Amino acid sequence: QVQLVESGGGLVQAGGSLRLSCAASGLTFSSFDMGWFRRAPGKERELVAGIDTFSSSTNYADSVKGRFTISRDNAKNTVYLQMNSLKPEDTAVYYCNARRSAYIPYWGQGTQVTVSS
Repeated sequence: QVQLVESGGGLVQAGGSLRLSCAASGLTFSSFDMGWFRRAPGKERELVAGIDTFSSSTNYADSVKGRFTISRDNAKNTVYLQMNSLKPEDTAVYYCNARRSAYIPYWGQGTQVTVSS
């Protein structure tokens, strides 16, 4: 059974930092592209950052470029999201995603990030 378990969310003041982690099990982690999505209250879910299987390519939403960094450790089956210079508009539930061609994407349960002004 595939499981994606996010951790590292919490309450932080604007300008602060958080590091999210997503531990994967039940899948061949290195065969999946990984991503972080978020859903803010009253808004659609959006892609925050993505990383390919061997970290050769990353992509970011314009709103987080230069502030967030996605990385992965295939030996630990874990993907990370380092979030710096956080803003109140970054407040959302953050979800980990695993995707691979011909597979239904897998999702974690989400972790809440709240940024106070």
